[in-house]
Amino acid sequence: METAISAEGLRKRYGDHQALSGIDLSVPAGTILGVLGPNGAGKTTTVRILATLLEPDEGHATVAGYDLATQAREVRGHIGLAGQYAAVDERLTGRENLQLIGVLLHLGRRGARARATELLEKFELVDAADRLAKTYSGGMRRRLDLAASLVARPPVLFLDEPTTGLDLTSRLTLWQMIREQVADGVTVLLTTQYLEEADQLADRIAVIDTGTVIAEGTPDQLKREVGGERLEVSVTSLADLPAVVRTLAALAPGEPLRDLGSRTVSIPLTGGVRTIAAAASGLELLGIEPEDFAVRRSSLDDVFLALTGKQGAAAPGPEPEPDAAGTDTTTKEKQAA
Repeated sequence: METAISAEGLRKRYGDHQALSGIDLSVPAGTILGVLGPNGAGKTTTVRILATLLEPDEGHATVAGYDLATQAREVRGHIGLAGQYAAVDERLTGRENLQLIGVLLHLGRRGARARATELLEKFELVDAADRLAKTYSGGMRRRLDLAASLVARPPVLFLDEPTTGLDLTSRLTLWQMIREQVADGVTVLLTTQYLEEADQLADRIAVIDTGTVIAEGTPDQLKREVGGERLEVSVTSLADLPAVVRTLAALAPGEPLRDLGSRTVSIPLTGGVRTIAAAASGLELLGIEPEDFAVRRSSLDDVFLALTGKQGAAAPGPEPEPDAAGTDTTTKEKQAA
C-alpha cells in the first residue's frame, strides 16, 4: 500500500527542552493514524513539522510523496490542517470564510463559490451559511474549520485534537465526517487525548511520550499486549483492599493493578474460569462481599496507563509545548501566504 506520510528520526529542540527525540511514523494512504500521548509528549510539534510550520533539527519526512525539506511548497499544496482551535474569521459568514480560502487558493471566484456551497452541504451548515461565524456553536465552528481545511481537496489531512471541548453529540458528528473523508481516499493523521476517539477512528495508533514513539499497532494489538481480559474486583470499604490485593496476587503473575479512588483491584485473566472461581472462593473465605466482580477486556485507557504511567484525559486541554513560531498558524493561512 502506498505510504502517504513517512517520518524517520525527527528531532526538535527548544533551548534545553528536547521536544522530539527521534520520531518514526508511517501512514498508508487512505487510513487514519491516531497519535496518543500525554500533554507535552510531542504530538503538536510532530504535526507542525509534518505540516511545514516548523523545521526539524534532524530527520527526514515525506508527505503525499513530497520531501519535506526540499519540496515544502508542494507539501503545502497537498495537505489540510485543523488545529486545536477553530481557525475561522468570526467577522465573516460561514460561506464567506470558505469562499475567501477558495479565492486565496486560486480556485477563482466562481470555483470558490461552488466549492463553498458543496462543503456547506456536506458539513450540514447550509442553514447557517449566511450567518456570522461568531454566532456558531463550538461544534459548528469545528465543522466549518474542517470544511475549510478541505477546500483544496487535499489527499492528506492533519487533525490536531479536533474535538477538544466539544460535547458528545458534536464529537460523534465530527467523527462521521472524518470517516467520510477517509472513505473518499483521504489520509488522516489524528492527534487526540480522547482514547475512545482513537479507538473508534484509527486504523493504527502510535503512542508518543517524551518525544519518541513508545508503541505502535492496531487498537486490538495494543490491547492484547497490555494483557487481554482482566478480572476486576471492587470493594465497598477501602480497608478490604489490601486483603483483596493479596488474594488476587496469588492467582496471576505480576503485581495487581489497584485504584484507590474506585477501590478496585484487577489482574490478568490468565487462567480463565479457574482464576474466576479461585478469586470468588478466596473472597468468600475472607468474608468480603465485592461491590463489583467482573471480567473485562483491556481498553485503550489501560494501554495508555501501562505505557505512559498516566491516566487518559477525560477533558484534555491544549498541549503546552514550546512554539518557535509564537502563534498557531494554520496550513490554510500558510498556503495563502
